Amino acid sequence: MSTSDKISQWLAQLQAMSSAHWAARSAIAVAGVVALVLPGLQPWDQMDAIAVAGAFLLVACVMLPDSLAAVLFLVVVCLGWLMRAPNDLSVTLVLTGIALLVVHLASAFAGQLPSYAVAGRQALRRWLLPATIAGLLGPVAAVAAALVRDAEVPGSLVITVAALTAATAAIWFASGQSIGQSD
Repeated sequence: MSTSDKISQWLAQLQAMSSAHWAARSAIAVAGVVALVLPGLQPWDQMDAIAVAGAFLLVACVMLPDSLAAVLFLVVVCLGWLMRAPNDLSVTLVLTGIALLVVHLASAFAGQLPSYAVAGRQALRRWLLPATIAGLLGPVAAVAAALVRDAEVPGSLVITVAALTAATAAIWFASGQSIGQSD
């Protein structure tokens, strides 16, 4: 298959994508840009390689959401933050975390369906409640973990793990899944 045939096939698949696919890939793109730009605007010096590698991986995330690119994008942005950022909890850290969460959830949604599958807005509604709960519980768990860490409470790791387990259970329950269900 020649390059022009591959491009023609790819453009035909893009044209056949449903609104749910476009919404998910748009969410990946917007949240990925937020996750790349926010750390770059901070006063601490971030390595230029993070932005360059992140930009290439973000394009790959949007084009191929079922590939390893989304995981690598999350790792690159997190490593960029961990290498140079101060360890204080800040608004930009929380917003970057939420943006990475949106990239993760939208990539998971877009990656489970081939680009030619017809999926309407109803498919997105099933993801809306769990995604909203995850987006709200993420900052709450981060603030709670920061407060417990600063309080130097014995067993704070157990408290943090219990809070994250409860958040995971709430998201699982909101998704409407049961333990034996596999659809």
